[in-house]
Amino acid sequence: MKSLLDARLPADIALSASGRDDLTYGQFSALAEDAVAALRSRGLARNDKLAIVLPNGPDMAAAFVATACAVTAAPLNPAYREDEFHFYMDDLKAKALLVEEESTSPAIAAARRLGIPVLTLAPKREAGAFTISGDAVAPPSVQGYAEGPDVALVLHTSGTTSRPKIVPLTHANLLASASNIRNTLHLTERDRCLNIMPLFHIHGLMAAILATLTAGGSVFATSGFNALKFFGQLEEARPTWVTAVPTMHQAILSRAGRNADVIKANPLRFIRSSSASLPVPVFHALEEAFGCPVIEAYAMTENAHQMTSNQLPPARRKPGFVGCAAGPEVAVMSADGRLLGAGEEGEVVTRGPNVTPGYENNPAANEAGFAFGWFHTGDQGFMDEDGYLKITGRLKEIINRGGEKIAPMEVDEVLMEHEAVAQVVTFAMPHDKLGEEVAAAIVLREGSTVTEQALQDFANTKLAAFKVPKKIVILEEIPKGATGKLQRIGLAQKLGLA
Repeated sequence: MKSLLDARLPADIALSASGRDDLTYGQFSALAEDAVAALRSRGLARNDKLAIVLPNGPDMAAAFVATACAVTAAPLNPAYREDEFHFYMDDLKAKALLVEEESTSPAIAAARRLGIPVLTLAPKREAGAFTISGDAVAPPSVQGYAEGPDVALVLHTSGTTSRPKIVPLTHANLLASASNIRNTLHLTERDRCLNIMPLFHIHGLMAAILATLTAGGSVFATSGFNALKFFGQLEEARPTWVTAVPTMHQAILSRAGRNADVIKANPLRFIRSSSASLPVPVFHALEEAFGCPVIEAYAMTENAHQMTSNQLPPARRKPGFVGCAAGPEVAVMSADGRLLGAGEEGEVVTRGPNVTPGYENNPAANEAGFAFGWFHTGDQGFMDEDGYLKITGRLKEIINRGGEKIAPMEVDEVLMEHEAVAQVVTFAMPHDKLGEEVAAAIVLREGSTVTEQALQDFANTKLAAFKVPKKIVILEEIPKGATGKLQRIGLAQKLGLA
C-alpha cells in the first residue's frame, strides 16, 4: 500500500476536503510512516486487526490507507449500536479500536467490555492528516511495512440470510483490483473523484480511494451522501468522475433539472454505478442529464470489488448489462461445475488475483464458495455473444411461487417502465399454500399518483400472470442497507407482510 503513495510526484494532490488544506502524496507518504510507527510502538503487528470507527471523510480515507501499511484495517459502520460493535469486534478478534478524538461512539463501550484498547485519532490541518495516541496493546513490534500476502483489509459480508462471514483481502488482492479499476476507467493523474460512498464498504474504499491513488489522481472526500448537498459539492470539488450506488444516482437525478447550470459548468468525464443493478431508465436519464457516459460495473467484497464493467467510448456499454470481464476471469457455471456458453443461464463465477484467499475460520463456506476451482458469487446470469454479462437475479432471492421460479429483477425492470414509478424492489412474501408469493415495494415519481391495481394491470401486459405482484406497497422511501443498497431479503418482515 505504501508503494502507491511513493510512486507519485510528492507535490501532487492526493486528498482534498471542504474546509481543509490539500494533502499531497508526499505528505500522505509521511503520514503513513508516522501511522506505522505509532501502531508498531503500541505493539500492533502485521495481520493484527485494527477496528476503525470514524465518520466518513478525509480522515477515514487516509486512516484506511495509512493503517493498512502496518496492520489489517477493519472499518466498521459508525451507525452500529453497542451490541453490534461488540459482535463484530469479538468476531474479528480485534487487537485495538481506533476512534476520533473526543468520540462518543458506543464502539468505545463495546471495546471496554471486550478488554480491547482504544486508540484515538486527532485531525491536523491537511485533509486526512492525523496523529494517533492511546495505550499500548503489547510490547513494541519491530516489524516493517505490511506487504503482498499480508491481510490489508477485512470486511464482513451482509449476513442477510446467515451469520456474516469475514472476508480477508490481502495487499496483493487490493492492488490487483485497484489496477483493474484504473485500467477500465482509464484513470490518470488528471482525474479527480468526488467520493460520496461510505468508507466502511468495499465500493468506496476500492473504486473511489485506491483506484484513484493507483492512477496518481486525487479524491475529494465528503462526509457522505446527501442529495441536497451533492451539486454544491460538485461545484466545489470540480471532479472528473463520481461513483455511487443506483439509489444515490436516482436521488441525484431528482434534483438534476434544477441544477442544470451546475452540471454544465462542471462537466464529468463519466459516471460510474455499481453495487446493485442500475435500472435501464435511470441509465438513460443520467446520460441525458449529465451529458456523459454512464459505466455500470458488477462487484462484490470477495472480489475486492470489480469483476465486470461496461466500457468507456468508443468501446461498448450496454444498458441492462453489467459489462464484460474487467480484471478477473468471469464465467457462468452450471450446478454440476460445467462452464456454460453464450445465452445459457447459470451461476456467475470468478477467479483471479483480486479474489479473496477464502473466508476466515469458515471451512464450510469455503468448500461451497470455491467449488470447482472458482469463486461462486451466488448471482444468476448469462453472457451474450460479446461476453457481456446480464445478471438475472440472486440465487437466494429467487421467488419460489408453488414451484414457479421468478427472478425479482425481471419484475423490477417491467415496473420501472411505468411512467409513475421512480424506484421498485420486488421480493418474496410468505404464502400459506404456495410457500411464497410475489410482492413489490414502490416509490413514485414526484407529483405522480397511481393505484396498486393500475400497476398490476400494467405488469400483466408484460409478464406472465404468476409473475405479477399480488401485493404492491407504495412507500415514501424503501428501507435500505447501510451502504444505500435496496435489500430484498427480509423486506416482507420489515413491511409487516410476514
